[in-house]
Amino acid sequence: MSEIPFSAFRTKMNQKDSSVDMSKVVGSHDILFICLDTLRYDAAAEEEKNGGTPVLNRYGAWEKRQAPGNFTYPSHHAIFAGFLPMKDEAKSIAESKPLFMAKGINRNLPPDIYEFSGGSIPKGLSEDGYDTWCVGGVTFFDKRSDIGKVFPSMFEKSWWNPSFACPVKESVKNQVDFIINRLDKDADDRKIFMYLNVCAIHYPNNFYLEGEKNDCLESHRAALRYTDEHLGRLFDAWKEKRGDTFVVCFSDHGTCYGEDGYSFHAVNHPAVNTVPYKHFFL
Repeated sequence: MSEIPFSAFRTKMNQKDSSVDMSKVVGSHDILFICLDTLRYDAAAEEEKNGGTPVLNRYGAWEKRQAPGNFTYPSHHAIFAGFLPMKDEAKSIAESKPLFMAKGINRNLPPDIYEFSGGSIPKGLSEDGYDTWCVGGVTFFDKRSDIGKVFPSMFEKSWWNPSFACPVKESVKNQVDFIINRLDKDADDRKIFMYLNVCAIHYPNNFYLEGEKNDCLESHRAALRYTDEHLGRLFDAWKEKRGDTFVVCFSDHGTCYGEDGYSFHAVNHPAVNTVPYKHFFL
């Protein structure tokens, strides 16, 4: 296997705009992965600009990034292997300044990346002493089929129930209520790595826009505004009940609402392939 050229990478990581030093984050911080499943970059950017997402706006601007897959299943296999959405302007993975890399992929890693074993980020963090949690949303996390068990099986603890599912208007509220309750009952002395799959923005989302009968870009954005409110509750509770925390918030892919004749996702179109991303400390 040819090696990724990290010579320039190492220098850039030390510049003012360098990425987070994951070698210091892992072991000292809880880590939250929050996937806003199906969120388009243009929708996120417009809500940021218009003040529709005040909670997420507190933590910096969205970055425009390239999705690693065009629907949930391939995208998450890449994400859990360390290949998070890539910087839109990056011409190589080195320029994208990844936070995570699997052992055996490259022998010339910078010292401030988290090199994990175990075949996935949750498995690697578990081996490094983390309690790993998965709170599902879309069907690929529902454990009701063999394929719906693949991603939850990467975690020590995984939960899904029908109230977290896409057709439920209160899905994010229900997920956040559940997580806050688990923090009171289930957390031990270990650091937590939690993956949360938010499915409110996925179809159907028309019910977030009063009077709308069909999913559309406007209802997609309304679903994001609803989600932002409950992420505020999650962050407040996490700060109250836990210690230092690092958050990676992203979309796995976008979706189409008729642009150029395209519908939904699992197709390649800029609205599907371009996603928002940010990471920050609580």
